[in-house]
This record gives sequence, C-alpha cells and structure tokens, in this order.
Amino acid sequence: MKTDNVDCSTFSGWVDPPADVLPALAEDLTCDVAVVGGGLGGMATALRLAERGQDVVLLEAEFCGYGSSSRNAGQLASAPGGDLQLLNLMYRKRMPGMVRLAENAAHFVEGLIDTHRIDCDYEAVGNCFAAVSRGQMGRVRRVARILRRVGGHVEVGTSAELGIPRGFVGGMREVIGGMMNPGKFSRGIRTVLLASSARVFERTKVTDVTREDGRVVLSTPRGSVRANKVVLATNAFAGEWDITPRNLSVPIWIIEAETEPIAEERLAALGWTSRSGVVTQHNIMENYRLTSRNTIVFGVRRLERGTKFPLPAKAPDPGTVDDLAKGFARRFPSLADVEVKRAWGGWIAITSSFLPLAGQVGGNTFYSIACNGHGLAQAPYVGSLIADMIIDGHRHDDLEHVWTRKSAFPRAVMLGRLGLRMIWTVDRWNDLVNGSRRRARRGSPAGS
Repeated sequence: MKTDNVDCSTFSGWVDPPADVLPALAEDLTCDVAVVGGGLGGMATALRLAERGQDVVLLEAEFCGYGSSSRNAGQLASAPGGDLQLLNLMYRKRMPGMVRLAENAAHFVEGLIDTHRIDCDYEAVGNCFAAVSRGQMGRVRRVARILRRVGGHVEVGTSAELGIPRGFVGGMREVIGGMMNPGKFSRGIRTVLLASSARVFERTKVTDVTREDGRVVLSTPRGSVRANKVVLATNAFAGEWDITPRNLSVPIWIIEAETEPIAEERLAALGWTSRSGVVTQHNIMENYRLTSRNTIVFGVRRLERGTKFPLPAKAPDPGTVDDLAKGFARRFPSLADVEVKRAWGGWIAITSSFLPLAGQVGGNTFYSIACNGHGLAQAPYVGSLIADMIIDGHRHDDLEHVWTRKSAFPRAVMLGRLGLRMIWTVDRWNDLVNGSRRRARRGSPAGS
C-alpha cells in the first residue's frame, strides 16, 4: 500500500476547521454553571443546561470540536469500551448497567441527529467485533455470550452472514449504532450550541481552576469566570490542573488514515454489503470502515502514551502510518495497491479500570472523562446526564453506574511506553502465526 504522498494533518481528515471561530474571553464574568472543554461531552453538557434555562458559559482552548470529537473513526458503538472479558471478570455485577448505558448512549446520539437534523452521513448499520483468526473467533463468541447474558443486542455469524469483508473469519455485530462523519456531527452540535443561550468562548485556554468564597474561579489569559458550579469536560487534557484527581486517566495518542477513493466495483468485490464498521480482536484493535466518499478509513493498531501536560499538537508519524498501511494490506490484499490519501491523530483518555468515569470534587466541581475510545456515543450522553443532575439534584441510573465516590485511582501500569510496545509485538506475532496456519491449511508454500 502506497504511503508516499500522505497529507499528515494536525487536525482532522473529516472536516476543515470552522471559518467562524469565536473570539476569546476578554473580561471577567459570573454564571451559574461553567463548562470547560468544547468536545462532544462539553458541548452536550452546555447545550442541555441552556435548554433547561441555566446561565451557562463554555470555555474552549481551540474551537468546539477541535479534539477527538472530530478525529475518531466515526463508529457509534453500543457496547462498553475495553476488554469485555476482563471487565466481566472484574465488574460482573456492574455489566448489565454498563451495557444499558452504552446502548442508551447510542440511541441518545441518534436522537440528537434526528432532533437537530444534523447532516453527518449517519448510517444505522451497527459495528462488528471481527475475527481475523479462529482464536479471535472464539473470543468473539465468549464476548457475545457475556453481552447476551446482560441484555445486550448482538448477533454472531460468519463474514458472509454479517456482510463484512471475506478476509475476516466472522464476528459479532452490535445491532444498535452505526457509522457517521464525526467531524460533521461535531460541527452540527457546535452550530446548535452557538444558537442557544449558552455563552461560548473559543480560543480561551483555562490556566487555573481554584475556589474562592464558595465559588469556582476559572482563570484565562484575558479574563476569568466565577461560577457556582463547574463541569470539567476535557477528557485526555484533564491533568492540567491540580483540582483534577490524580491518575484519573492516561492520555493516549492514536491515529486514523484514509485511502484515496476506490472504484465501486472493487469495493463491491469485498462483500462488505452491510457497511458495518469493523474492529478486530487484537489486544490493540484495528478499525476499518467505509465512508460516503468511497474511501476506507482505518486506524489505531498502535498506541502512544502522553508523558506530560500540556499535551502537544501532533501530526501522525510517517512510520506509524506505514505500519497502519501494512495492516490494511494484510486485511485487504486485493486493495494493496491503493494509496493512503491522508492521516490524522488525536488524544483520547483511558482509565486504569477501562470504565468511563464521572464524579464530583468539593461539592461544586464535576467531571466526566475517559470513555476509553467510545466517547462518540458516551461523552455527549454522560454530559447531558450530568447537566440534568446539576439541575434536578439526583443522578440518573445510567450515570450512577459510572459515578465514582473515591478520588484515588491506581496507575495504569501496562499503558507505559514499554508495555504498549510489548502489546503491539504480541499482536504482530499472533498475526504471523495465524498467517502461517492459514497458508498451511491451503497447502501454500511457507514463504508465500
């Protein structure tokens, strides 16, 4: 697969930055509720508060939708993130509630799309946990049993039965959810938010969060906001202030890439009739999806840990793009001659528990963070639930399942640089072993 002329962006390949970025805060303000962070979680929180008549201010360091909200693969998932077998082992009693939250979150986002008529190329085609080997297929079946036991809506089948590319052995489809252009979705939510009563300031970096006379004070370079309550919706960027609990999450850099447009007859030959998104069952997943522009977006496969705050703006490393392209050529050998057109990356947050988290610090500061790669659905839903809790004074059952009552979190040991490299190496070794087994079953020469 050719990677000679890849456009490596420091933003996203889905959309261009907005032409109407709002000016920075340049005065001192007071409000009832302030929201820090203009991703999907922060925008949904502020929008819900404004819709319910609250005096709300939102502060965003760049522009709303700048971060991972516009940079992900656009797979609206309806299952929890992370290793579901491990989660079932550690949190068996919590699994029914976690699955309900994930499915409700997907429906919530579909509701936002319908209510606000957001044009984001949404296709309600579900997403598949796809297996590249018999061993991974066994894992898929175990995950499906877990999800069915707790009320999840999934179906298991061969690649032909699921309508996914024949290079996969088979898989499990989440019936709820689907595919979208996340950049267009984030832009649509931004448009709705700016039309609301919320006061939104972009290009406004919060440099400190302190308490004074029972209120929270947000300091910025040219002004401050004094609020009765504050919601920190900064996800991977939440480690910049002392008020945030330690070890809340680990910032992880991931990248996505997109092919050049592919002829329809070549795409049809893949047998991808369902158009469902696909994620492999490696320890570090690979994701693949079709787009409305007849391209394939693919990504992850390798993770890079952020080491200090503030997190830097980054463009994808050419070596990482080459590694992604090798994975693509292995899964889609008939498209090995296709060029990679563009690549981009973003910071996501991963918790040591692999569960999404929400909580409260000091009575008037709330946080929502770390959907572990499933934030497209869960971040706006959890944000809206926090807004309702602030107004109504009680937590929805779904919010209760991710609510944390302790501010002490263990370190995520395996998410260090050495651990991530080791996990990637294990995945590549398994690919080699599985490839050798497939060739042996076909009777092909070992070196083919």
